[in-house]
Amino acid sequence: MPSVPTILQRILEKPRAEGEQLLESALSAFLDFGIKRTSMGEIARRAGISPATLYRRFESKNDLVAAVGVREAQLFIAAIDERVQAAAVGKSGDAQLVEVFAAFIIQLANNKLLRRLLRTEPDTILPRLTTEAGPVLAVGRTYLAEKLRALQASGDLPEFDADLVAEVFARLGQSLVLTPDGLIPLTDEAAAREFARRTVLPMIGVRTV
Repeated sequence: MPSVPTILQRILEKPRAEGEQLLESALSAFLDFGIKRTSMGEIARRAGISPATLYRRFESKNDLVAAVGVREAQLFIAAIDERVQAAAVGKSGDAQLVEVFAAFIIQLANNKLLRRLLRTEPDTILPRLTTEAGPVLAVGRTYLAEKLRALQASGDLPEFDADLVAEVFARLGQSLVLTPDGLIPLTDEAAAREFARRTVLPMIGVRTV
């Protein structure tokens, strides 16, 4: 398995346009049939290429699954970045921190592929989110910590351990993905922000204004 810095670097790279249609075809097949039941032939058919061409680009199905996973993570991060940047306009640091938390858990908990796999192929995805989740948590923690440090650098937030707070965010997101039913809102964005303001910020020592 690639190291965490390598995985994070791949995720933070701009998606390659040349392979986007192929990865979209693979994603659509995974959503329709699941990963196990999707053949390389089906993906090639949807992409409008021959199986031989597909295998020239990806030597195995595992390589293609990994590529789809990286692209999903790239889109996930891009969505968070867009929301946080929009929230930064004329807003305080604590409001931006609320947006980071709300965007992270909402995007994570509502990812279509992740929800599909948890429902139909738990034996495939659960180990990667539980006993083997160290690298996944590390990637999430590293990304979130960078965002938190940027907010601190703006001078609008008090000092706190960005890595530790990012770890809390990442682990809470992990828990919400695995057990979405509960009192923490995942579909109502306004309610998610209010939860962050009233519960998450005080928990890490940030007072709202």
